[in-house]
Amino acid sequence: MPNLNKVMLMGNLTRDPEIKYTPKGTAIAVFGLATNRSYTLESGEKREEVTFVDCEAYARLAEIIGEYCKKGRPLFVEGRLKLDSWDDKTTGQKRSKMKVVVETMQLLGSRDGGGGGGHDSTVEYADAQAPSAPAQRRAPAQSPKPPADPDLDATPDDIPF
Repeated sequence: MPNLNKVMLMGNLTRDPEIKYTPKGTAIAVFGLATNRSYTLESGEKREEVTFVDCEAYARLAEIIGEYCKKGRPLFVEGRLKLDSWDDKTTGQKRSKMKVVVETMQLLGSRDGGGGGGHDSTVEYADAQAPSAPAQRRAPAQSPKPPADPDLDATPDDIPF
């Protein structure tokens, strides 16, 4: 049976990202993301539900998040779920925590970090060095101009028929 572990979240950072480095120098960004869900009860009462998600990113993607992301900034992330398990040193009980390992992200909102507004400065980044991430890197979208071909770039007057 095939397996799929894919997460897509859009929300606001709950705190400034914390950047750590491994002994080999790989950057790790740890941050929280809050997602909101609004719904209406049968009685007509409106409710809002907030879900807080712990996230981590690695390598160059972690450095980018540390540089451009601040508390309150809207962010779109794609990644996978990871379950960390450990024994609590004080109680000896088994503990676990679910988090999202970010593999790609898009900065949303304006350049000053605020959300909303009429301007959307979306920038997308992917990290090929994250553990188990596909070997690809997506840079901000650009429209490449194909090389000029004298046969294809002829004016209608130059066409012999």
